Amino acid sequence: MPQALEGSQAIARTVALCRPQVVAAYPITPQTHIVENIAKLVADGKLDCEYVSVESEFSAASVVLGAAAAGSRAYTASASQGILLMSEVLYNIAGMRIPMVMTCANRAISAPLSIWNDQQDSMSVRDAGWIQLYCADNQEAVDTTIQAYRIAERTELPVMVCVDGFTLTHTLEPIELPGQDEVDSFLPPYAFARALDPARPLSMGTLVSPDHYPEARHSHHHALLKAQQEIIDADLDWAGVSGRGYGGLLRIDGGDTAEIGILTLGSVMGTLRDARSEHPGRDAVKLIQLRSFRPFPIEALQQACQGLKHLVVLERALSPGAGGIVGSEVRAAMSELRDAPMIHNYAIGLGGRDVPLDLYQTVLDMVASGGINRFSILDADLEKLPPEDR
Repeated sequence: MPQALEGSQAIARTVALCRPQVVAAYPITPQTHIVENIAKLVADGKLDCEYVSVESEFSAASVVLGAAAAGSRAYTASASQGILLMSEVLYNIAGMRIPMVMTCANRAISAPLSIWNDQQDSMSVRDAGWIQLYCADNQEAVDTTIQAYRIAERTELPVMVCVDGFTLTHTLEPIELPGQDEVDSFLPPYAFARALDPARPLSMGTLVSPDHYPEARHSHHHALLKAQQEIIDADLDWAGVSGRGYGGLLRIDGGDTAEIGILTLGSVMGTLRDARSEHPGRDAVKLIQLRSFRPFPIEALQQACQGLKHLVVLERALSPGAGGIVGSEVRAAMSELRDAPMIHNYAIGLGGRDVPLDLYQTVLDMVASGGINRFSILDADLEKLPPEDR
């Protein structure tokens, strides 16, 4: 039966259902409620787990790296500057192929200081070698967290589950939490083939000379590419258990006759779905939720965009001096199509700027008028800037 739960509370309870053996985290808004709730479950005796309070996010990532490498199912969570502080360890976790799960409660990065949502933090570590899955609502965050553990442990790759800070983490929604038996049937006990063991000494993350380093990177790259099938399979199998699925790599709303597509990540898709459902021309627009950003699903995206004349890419991050991060990768993928759609790429909602329902119509109007052929921040009020910065 659905329960009214705050997103953070729902994620915490879901992590507990996955039976982690070690949790380490450092508080940072808007992630704090997640680990607060986990700590309470441990303190109340409802979760048999070693909860480690640490002095920084760098330490939190280091603790879970060691725990997972030693054979314990591990979990951590962070956001914004915390993600940047642990970035060195995130690269180490991925490079050593340590399976674990973390939640990124997406938040803008300073300066200027902002505690509100955009996706610059997870995008800043997109090349660390983690699988990155983005959730549109809290029910998807719950189900994706469970899937993430199976994906991580089958691929021996860490998984980052990205949920928009405040927009999801602090919002009450009716959520269907699975039962412990359902999760146990889907997620077997953690078993790491390369677990550190004094009886079988081995080394991880050691110095590699130029004679072997390119091969290590090649292997990691292809492991991520192969992980696409595990992401698809986990979503299909979880749908068989729970009745809820999310399309695997992409979730598509709209028919094959649509000529306009709108692609985005995270909670903006919920806004677009609500607006589209009330729009008289909804059948002419296809909504594409990019659920897996790493690995980037080139072939699935190409297939989803067949027949489109225009594709609007909306993202809550940017690469200053270059433009859209997601948009650039979409353009590269579309360059292989013979009849590729025209790409319109905009940043929206940076620093927590509201994303209203009328965004949907605004985007359609811009496409109809020819749009802007270069990347732009769609909701920026240039009148607030001095002329030299416009």
